[in-house]
Amino acid sequence: MTQAEIKLCSLLLQEHFGEIVEKIGVHLIRTGSQPLRVIAHDTGTSLDQVKKALCVLVQHNLVSYQVHKRGVVEYEAQCSRVLRMLRYPRYIYTTKTLYSDTGELIVEELLLNGKLTMSAVVKKVADRLTETMEDGKTMDYAEVSNTFVRLADTHFVQRCPSVPTTENSDPGPPPPAPTLVINEKDMYLVPKLSLIGKGKRRRSSDEDAAGEPKAKRPKYTTDNKEPIPDDGIYWQANLDRFHQHFRDQAIVSAVANRMDQTSSEIVRTMLRMSEITTSSSAPFTQPLSSNELEFVGKSGDSGGGMYVINLHKALASLATATLESVVQERFGSRCARIFRLVLQKKHIEQKQVEDFAMIPAKEAKDMLYKMLSENFMSLQEIPKTPDHAPSRTFYLYTVNILSAARMLLHRCYKSIANLIERRQFETKENKLDASEIQVDETIFLLESYIECTMKRQ
Repeated sequence: MTQAEIKLCSLLLQEHFGEIVEKIGVHLIRTGSQPLRVIAHDTGTSLDQVKKALCVLVQHNLVSYQVHKRGVVEYEAQCSRVLRMLRYPRYIYTTKTLYSDTGELIVEELLLNGKLTMSAVVKKVADRLTETMEDGKTMDYAEVSNTFVRLADTHFVQRCPSVPTTENSDPGPPPPAPTLVINEKDMYLVPKLSLIGKGKRRRSSDEDAAGEPKAKRPKYTTDNKEPIPDDGIYWQANLDRFHQHFRDQAIVSAVANRMDQTSSEIVRTMLRMSEITTSSSAPFTQPLSSNELEFVGKSGDSGGGMYVINLHKALASLATATLESVVQERFGSRCARIFRLVLQKKHIEQKQVEDFAMIPAKEAKDMLYKMLSENFMSLQEIPKTPDHAPSRTFYLYTVNILSAARMLLHRCYKSIANLIERRQFETKENKLDASEIQVDETIFLLESYIECTMKRQ
C-alpha cells in the first residue's frame, strides 16, 4: 500500500472506532499478518485491549484470521475493506433512494454494527422509525421484514459465513479459531421468521417521573428472555452489489449523455435484467436479445441476435473521460486537445502533434512535457540502430490508461485524506463532506476500471 492509502486508512479507523482500534489496524496494515501476542508486544498495548480491538475489526470485516500449523492464529488487515468505509454514506443514500427510509436504516444498522441477525435489525429499525412517527403511530415488524427480504432478493444484503454444525458437534477439543463457511445457494436465503410486534419508543426521564412506577410495569418489557428465532444467522451489507449498482448507473448516465434517453433506458433495462445473474467483476453482462447499443457486442445469432454490454469497455471509456476532464481542469483546453489526439493516434511524434493539433512547436513541446512530467503521458523510444543514438531514434508519445488511472487514484487517496484532516478542524462540515463524496466517485470509477483490467490480463 502507498503512504497515502495508509494515512487514509488511519484517519478512517480513528474516526469510526477510536485510537486503540486505529493503532492495531494500522500496525497490521504496515506489517502484514501477525499473531495476537506479537501485535500486543509490537504496539505496546495490553493483550485485553488488543483482543477487544481485533473483535471490533473482525466484526466489521476489516481484519481476517487464519489458523496456521501448530495452532497459531494470525490476523491480517483487509486494507481495501477499510477504504470502503469512505463510501458508507453513499451506500446508505443509495438504499434510501431504492427502498425508502426503511431500507436506508436497515443498511445503516448493518454498516454500523458490522453483522447482525435479521430479527435484531428488524427490531432496531422498527424502534427508530417509531421514534420519528407522530404520537400513537408505530412501525410494524412485518413491514420492516418485507423490506429486508427485498434487499436480500436483490443481493444488497447477504448472509455471513458461519460455523458448520459438524464442528459444533465434534466431541474433541475446540480448534484455536472457528472455520467459517457459507453455501453459495444459501447466501441470500432469508429464514422464515414470524416476527410479530411493533416498534417501541424510548421513555424519557420526564415520562418516567410522570408515569407509573417502574416496579409496576409488566415484566415482559424489561425481562423478555425469549429465544432468538434466527440465532447464529448473521447478515451484512453486500458492498460488491452496491458497487455493481454504481457502475451500472455510471454507464447509463454516460449513454444518456453521448446518445439519447431512449438508448440509456434500453441499457438500463439490460443491466437490470442481468444484475442478479452477472457478477460484480464480470467483463460482460449475460447475453440478452436487444437492439444495437453503445458498449454492446454481439454474442450470438439465435433469436435474431444476442447482445451483451461490454462492461470493461464501458469502464475504460468512463476512466478515459475522467482523465480527459482532469487534464482539462489542470492544464487547460489546449493540453486536453493534445491529450485526446495522443489517445486517438495511440503513438505519435512531437512534430505530428504540432501539425494535427495546430499548435506552435514551442507551446506543444511545453504542454507535452507538462503532461509527461505529471505521468499523464509516457514516452516510448524506438531505435533505428542497436546503439540507441538519439539522432537515430523515434520518440513517440503515448497514453497508458491503466498507468495514468493508477496515478490519479493515488492522488485521489491523498486528496481525500487531506480533506478529512481539514474537516476535523473546520466547523462548516457540509462543504467538505460533499467534497469527500465527489472525490470518492472518481476513486470508484478508477478502481473499477483497474480491477476489471487486471482480471482480463
